[in-house]
Amino acid sequence: MKLSNSLIALLISVNIGHASSLDVYQDQTFYNYTPNSNYIGFAQGVKASCEGSPMALLGMSMCPEEDRLCKVLTELRTAEQKVQDVVATRKVLEQLISLPQPTTFDSASWIESAKHIGIEQSRLLTQKKVLSQEVKIKQQLLRKQAPTQQASESTVLCKEEMELTIPYGYVSFSTRYEAELKNKDEISVTQYLSIINRSGIDIEAETAMFYYRSASQHVYPTHFSPWIVSKYIPRPKRVAKSKKFRSEEIQMDMVMMSAQKEAPSIRLSAPVATYEDAREYKIKDLTLPSTGVALDLPVLTWKTALSCEVRAYPYENKQAFHVCSFKPKYQIDSNAWKVKSSSKVMNENASGEYRDEKYHIYTKVEEDIKMLRKPIVQKERETGIFGGTARKKDGFTLTLTNKSDKEKTLTVIERIPTSTTEAIKVKLLEIKSAKKVNYKILKDGKIEMKISLAGNETRKIEVMFEISYDKDLKVNY
Repeated sequence: MKLSNSLIALLISVNIGHASSLDVYQDQTFYNYTPNSNYIGFAQGVKASCEGSPMALLGMSMCPEEDRLCKVLTELRTAEQKVQDVVATRKVLEQLISLPQPTTFDSASWIESAKHIGIEQSRLLTQKKVLSQEVKIKQQLLRKQAPTQQASESTVLCKEEMELTIPYGYVSFSTRYEAELKNKDEISVTQYLSIINRSGIDIEAETAMFYYRSASQHVYPTHFSPWIVSKYIPRPKRVAKSKKFRSEEIQMDMVMMSAQKEAPSIRLSAPVATYEDAREYKIKDLTLPSTGVALDLPVLTWKTALSCEVRAYPYENKQAFHVCSFKPKYQIDSNAWKVKSSSKVMNENASGEYRDEKYHIYTKVEEDIKMLRKPIVQKERETGIFGGTARKKDGFTLTLTNKSDKEKTLTVIERIPTSTTEAIKVKLLEIKSAKKVNYKILKDGKIEMKISLAGNETRKIEVMFEISYDKDLKVNY
């Protein structure tokens, strides 16, 4: 039994020693693993350390044949060689043509030879174009997967844990959301984690963490200091420093600033992505080859109550739109959405935002509502002076048309001028229409109207307001 326990402890210690991890931040990535060879990958700008001690990385003249990216590079080199072979063949053919001509002339033989030479030149030219295009495609394929065509290796084999620090942009991630409108009262939200690796290093990590923050952050230490009031004493005049002394001071500041900047400031096997905390995600058993292709994994799915309406701001936008509002169960990290209804795509590129203690998704444009906003013509405006106060009436008309044969209900947000001074006062006079308009006047001149339009109905609404001010003032709005 003691032997078994010792063996188990040994196996556990070996597993712990060979654990691999990946930590992806917004500014850089850290990959920790125990290597079985000196080969690193087709990396650029990567820093390496073994058990905390820096290691040098060197370029390789030959990459391991069994490596995936090395095979891609070999295919590129083979295609480039074929192009060079065709170019060399054409040069030899041109040299043969330029050889001294025979003294006797056989026209039939010359014509036949010229025909064969022309066919061969044309074939070689076409072959070169095809092969050159193939080279370009393979170059693009490799460029998408790795930042360089130069493989690199460590100078010595690290037998313990090696850490690679990968620069910004080579391993990146983002979140995206899909919203399924189950019915008018409920929404199902699915969050996805999208990861891209183009570092030139094929990554395998038992645990991978993704953080929506920078790894290098400088937090300026701040402490309380009392606010002192004292008797004023004139400051002595400052003595100008010599240019030489000031130059040395500037150089020292630059050195300090530089030091501060450098200070720490394919396929997935059994994919498991979890939400750890706001803006933090974990994936276990991650296989992330450097393909440049996004790997999408679902993280969370949750449901919540929903309210949707058609809204319009005629003073700003001539189009009405649908907006759905809800209180998220988890923090929303990205405002890009794909919206579905009854499993059919409603909008591939919807946007959202936090506003008024809720989250709002602007799902689609309401194509069936047409709006027209016009100011009241000048001759209909009335301006009068009563005592020392001028009163000016003004307004606008809204024409709303429902082009469909179904009833449409929408919330129209309008406005009248609002004043920031007691010298100028604004009041709403009336909102009139052939049918009664259900409205309320809110702060800052905001007017909210609930409008129902029958199929193919056109409604005209007139909004009138009055501005009063001292007759000697000039107002602008």
